[in-house]
Amino acid sequence: MSQRPAAVAFDVIGTLMSLEPLRDRLPRPDLLEAWYIRTLRDGAALSASGGYADFPDVAAAALRAVTGYTINDTQVARVMAGFDELPAFPDALPAMQQLHVAGVRVICLTNGTATATGAFLDRAGLRRYVERVVSVAEVGRWKPATIVYRYAAEMLDVPPRQMALVAAHDWDCHGAKAAGLITGWISRESNGPAGRGDDPPDPPHYSPLFLPPDVTGADLGDVASSLLAEWDAHIG
Repeated sequence: MSQRPAAVAFDVIGTLMSLEPLRDRLPRPDLLEAWYIRTLRDGAALSASGGYADFPDVAAAALRAVTGYTINDTQVARVMAGFDELPAFPDALPAMQQLHVAGVRVICLTNGTATATGAFLDRAGLRRYVERVVSVAEVGRWKPATIVYRYAAEMLDVPPRQMALVAAHDWDCHGAKAAGLITGWISRESNGPAGRGDDPPDPPHYSPLFLPPDVTGADLGDVASSLLAEWDAHIG
């Protein structure tokens, strides 16, 4: 990384937003991880084959699949309604404040819908720090498709090499890096996609198959600090 990013794009689901409260709405609590992974798989598969569906539709279909199609419509609706109440991780606000003070522009780049993401930002008190929400719906492809990251940079009129993606997912960082962005990975996902805090975390795992991130950290504050420190060290 040779320069401070002019903008930072935060992934939302699993990075800023905790899925953990959805666990108690599921037929079985242990289904959360399988459901989340199935949702990502199906959305990415549609993109890879030239198709697209919005996050709520893919998530609802994935929920039916992981329950063996035993869940009824009322139960699906109750689980999906839980997205309207999901909280931010505690490290989200201070990390955004840190970047704001440093003069770095902040956006959200999400596989979710712009409406749901905007409501989440309002609920979590993050809206004032976020210049724009970019949803994959705008390009009709899910992350980690290259077009998504380059579209986000284009919307801010920033070269990809001057934008950073911060995510708790190695596949997301890989996609951004392949698109020419700076990347920051949070090892939070190693303790489950919902960021569970009730069990001791496993050691962080970043797939060796993917392009390595520029900086890593245990939380958003660590990654934000590293993005700024790497640049300061370079010019120092």
